[in-house]
Amino acid sequence: MYELKTKQNENSVLEFIESIDNEKKREDAWRLLDIFTEETGFPAKMWGPSMIGFGSYHYKYKTGHEGDSFLAGFSPRKAKISLYFAPGDNQREELLKKFGKHTTGKACVYINKVNDIDENILRKLIQASVSFLKKTYPGGIKEASE
Repeated sequence: MYELKTKQNENSVLEFIESIDNEKKREDAWRLLDIFTEETGFPAKMWGPSMIGFGSYHYKYKTGHEGDSFLAGFSPRKAKISLYFAPGDNQREELLKKFGKHTTGKACVYINKVNDIDENILRKLIQASVSFLKKTYPGGIKEASE
C-alpha cells in the first residue's frame, strides 16, 4: 500500500525558517508565514522536511486512495518559493492571471520572491483554496494537530 511521504510532523516552523541560508528568502518566508496565518486562521505546521502547511483536511478519492494534506502552504526552496493551493479550483486560474510573476506546476505555484507578486491576490488565492477544500471535503477539515 502506498504511504504518503509528506506528513505533518512536530518539527519547528520557526527553526526551519531561521535555518534558511539566503537572507532574502528567509525574509520572504517570514512574510509568507504572516500572510498564510492571517488568511487561514490556522497555525503553521511542518509537513515533511520543508513544507509549511496551514490547517488540514482528509481526502478520499473514488479510487479508494485517501490521506491528509494541508489547506494551503508554502515551501521556501533554494531555486524558487513553492506556494500550495487547492488544485481544481476554477477561481485559482482567474486569480493567477492577476498574480504577478510566477510559473505553475500541477499543484504548485512558483515565485522567485514576494515582491514579484500582488499580495492582495495571494490573500485571495489562500482564501479560495481554503473555501474550495471546505466545500469539496465537508467534515474533513480539521485544525492541524497541536
